Amino acid sequence: MSLLPSQPVSTEWRTNWENIQPILNKIRQSVASLKSSSLKVMRVGQLDSEILDNELVDILKEQLWSAFSLFKPAMKERFEPELLALLNLTLFKLSIYNSSTTYGAQLQNLKYRNERMHKGSLESIAKDAPLTKAQKISYGILTVGGQYAWTRISRIATNKGWGELEEDDIRNKIYKLLQYGEKYWKLFSLINFLVFLWNGKYRMLIDRLLSMRLVYSKKSMNRQVSFEFLNRQMVWHAFTCP
Repeated sequence: MSLLPSQPVSTEWRTNWENIQPILNKIRQSVASLKSSSLKVMRVGQLDSEILDNELVDILKEQLWSAFSLFKPAMKERFEPELLALLNLTLFKLSIYNSSTTYGAQLQNLKYRNERMHKGSLESIAKDAPLTKAQKISYGILTVGGQYAWTRISRIATNKGWGELEEDDIRNKIYKLLQYGEKYWKLFSLINFLVFLWNGKYRMLIDRLLSMRLVYSKKSMNRQVSFEFLNRQMVWHAFTCP
């Protein structure tokens, strides 16, 4: 029995696949427009993950400052924003960029997903859409880079007394712009937090801007109560504290 040539068969399959794409797109759109039960993620778990992340940063920051205790205090004061940015960048690379979750979120059985791919009835499907590279990079720029830029510019403006200059001076205008920007950011963050308490989506304002939502890593285990972080912290303090 002779075998048929593979090239015509593959070409025919490719042609058929391209022809049914419009039909498949219509099916996807119709499925996405259907109503389904919304995905519920415990708010307390999302808030606890943020607390755990802050505790981890505080522990690492404490050890970092201890390492710089051998140097002159002026050196730490001068390069503090850069050191904190390096620490946050390292944590970002090892957590969100590599695994789409933070260490605190892992302890709460949570991870980030691309919510743009879960509209309509696709919100509660079993398979979560992973974060895109653009979302991860944007998150790092807004959190690590934004925090560093804000801290450094605010320090320069305060030390140089930009707020006490004449109103026509460009530096005074930049200082006022920073003040207004901080107020509006806090206002929008408060509004976002109230919306989060209402529907349980997007714990932080940056998460909402980038459509990065915390969901359960394992659907069969909604909440993971773990003392692993507490045990590590106790052991860490036992070895480091005098």
